[in-house]
Amino acid sequence: MQSPCVKICTYDAQSGLCSGCGRTLAEITDWFSMTDAQRRAVMEELPERLKQLKPAS
Repeated sequence: MQSPCVKICTYDAQSGLCSGCGRTLAEITDWFSMTDAQRRAVMEELPERLKQLKPAS
């Protein structure tokens, strides 16, 4: 499974997430050692995480 990285690596200290991909630092660090099931679980959470990071228009 490909990484969700979008090359916008900015850490949001308040949420603890990367504002580019929505992953935690631990998820970013462990991505390539995670199982496919673990990666899929993270991927499923990312859209909601990113919505919470972006201010409502």
